[in-house]
Amino acid sequence: MEHQSEYLRQTAMSGDQSMPEHMQMMERRRLATLWCHFANMMLGVWLASSPFIFGYSSIQPDDFALARLASERDLPDVATRAMLMTWNDVISGLLIVVLSILSLKRMSWAFWANTTIGLWLMFAPLVFWTPSPASYGNALLVGGLVIAFSTLIPMMPGMSMSGMMQKASVPPGWDYNPSTWLQRLPIAVLAVIGILLARYLAGYQLGHTSSAWDPFFGDGTETIITSDMSRAWPVSDAGIGVMAYMIELLMAVMGDARRWRTMPWMVAAFGVVVVPLGAVSIFFIIAQPIFINTWCTLCLLQALAMLIMMPYALDELVAMGQFLKDARRRGKPIWKTFFMGDAMDGARQDDTPEFEGALSEMALKGVRGVNLPAGLAVVCLLGVALMCTRLLFGTSGEMASSDHLMGSLLITVSVLAMAEVARPLRILNLPIGFWLVLAPWLLDGASFSASIASVVAGLLVIGLSIPQGPIRHRYAGWNQLLR
Repeated sequence: MEHQSEYLRQTAMSGDQSMPEHMQMMERRRLATLWCHFANMMLGVWLASSPFIFGYSSIQPDDFALARLASERDLPDVATRAMLMTWNDVISGLLIVVLSILSLKRMSWAFWANTTIGLWLMFAPLVFWTPSPASYGNALLVGGLVIAFSTLIPMMPGMSMSGMMQKASVPPGWDYNPSTWLQRLPIAVLAVIGILLARYLAGYQLGHTSSAWDPFFGDGTETIITSDMSRAWPVSDAGIGVMAYMIELLMAVMGDARRWRTMPWMVAAFGVVVVPLGAVSIFFIIAQPIFINTWCTLCLLQALAMLIMMPYALDELVAMGQFLKDARRRGKPIWKTFFMGDAMDGARQDDTPEFEGALSEMALKGVRGVNLPAGLAVVCLLGVALMCTRLLFGTSGEMASSDHLMGSLLITVSVLAMAEVARPLRILNLPIGFWLVLAPWLLDGASFSASIASVVAGLLVIGLSIPQGPIRHRYAGWNQLLR
């Protein structure tokens, strides 16, 4: 292996034309990203020394926060948790250094091993209930950077050579590329917002702060994140949210503009992380006033950020699905194609610069595949109004819970349907509209004015959800499903 690596290095640097072009490109890529492994070595050293720099064992937690956490959780004492976190960082840091050295020797399993350690670092503070805020923030940053330098930037070897050689990035039958950087930018920005919000909530759950701020609902935030529903998790559920948003951010920036066909596995994993997590966030928003009888402003903002992410991820999933369907039609091994990618006949190269022109022009380029039909916009406003019928009409009991549930579902379905490839989902609003018409006569808790408002809202939802709205782009055979 070492002789082969030396041969590849020398021939790539000398431009030996007898060496296959794809091997030259692969070796040039490897040489250009060697710095990533040295960066990981430095991160490993930094991590191993962090407990002594930040003083994990000398942390003085807030007495009130410590007493609250002790009453909520049966946890080891502060000294024990600090010691566990110290050993974790020292051992993980040394492993990162060793695995980075092995990565320099072209051992591909070492890439994945370092990535696994990066994921563990983001999870470890939750497992050990670290009493040190510095250790938690340090683990998040180092873990994310280790993953970036292990796999995101080097672009793991093992990808299909034909897929790497083909420069085309626009799927056949499409008029834009769903994997451009601008297309993924909204997801990355929203993921950062989600990280900041969830990190604040996780700090309260871990006992790093003595209070959780809520601008509108008093102690609603503290009540929500210390409720029985939250304590049912063995670790901080807000911390799980931080980790999920971090993974989304890393996935959003991973790969180049061809990743819908060069990295199908990653696109599929990205879709799985974004959509289910969005569904979980929405469930908690629905559950708050129904089961806990209060609201949480920061939780609402998190759910909104997650919901807006979802339509931006759908067109790339469609392109990836069409690519795999085409590969199967051509007799390609489907699992090998899924994990390694391939070229695709009919794909064309997109030479349009993404980051040129005015900021407004770049913003317009970045919203391809997602638009806001007037009908769905009004349905979203109706959904918000339904979630507030307790305040607007004084509804209570079964009717108030129904309004809140239906309003949440209307917003969710309508936002998803703003993605052109998911526009048929708007039909799911129709049964919700019919239920709004019937609910006042079947459930208790609605005044006369609230009942009339529910009927009117139901009829408007039905009427506004039938029109398709504009479909401005081409998606090959998928357009037939949008008619």
